[in-house]
Amino acid sequence: MPSSQDKIKDVKAAAAEVRRVQSEGGKVVFTNGCFDLLHAGHVDLLERARALGDFLVLGLNSDQSVRSLEKGPERPVVPQELRARVMAGLASVDAVVIFNESTPAELIAQIAPDVLVKGGDWPEEKIVGADTVKARGGQVHSLPLVPGLSTSGLVERLKKGRP
Repeated sequence: MPSSQDKIKDVKAAAAEVRRVQSEGGKVVFTNGCFDLLHAGHVDLLERARALGDFLVLGLNSDQSVRSLEKGPERPVVPQELRARVMAGLASVDAVVIFNESTPAELIAQIAPDVLVKGGDWPEEKIVGADTVKARGGQVHSLPLVPGLSTSGLVERLKKGRP
């Protein structure tokens, strides 16, 4: 089993691993996000995403990318290298690729997954990369979220002194 550090890859290495998995008949799933403060909702979504295939690639927004999303001046709370290490430590995640752009469109095009997954707060027609994946015959899923669990909500509660 690879170490968590070994799961953190650049796009070229991740794409090569994806091609290997696909050439062996495996199905590759892709999802993305900031994953700033890992919580049970993230773990649930990632486990359900991984269950849709044989290999899960997680596109992780870089610090620069998180700031471009205007989530607030305090975000990201955790630097990208540490977020990547935490995400790579999860059993459901097979590869982590950090991207700098505000959307993962280019990364999705390069990875060419068979399945694209986002949380249920994203309707399928607004999921970045859905057209790319569908054009290759792939599937797109918007999976329901665990109610009441979000990083933004957690940050707001912490600001108010509540866990």
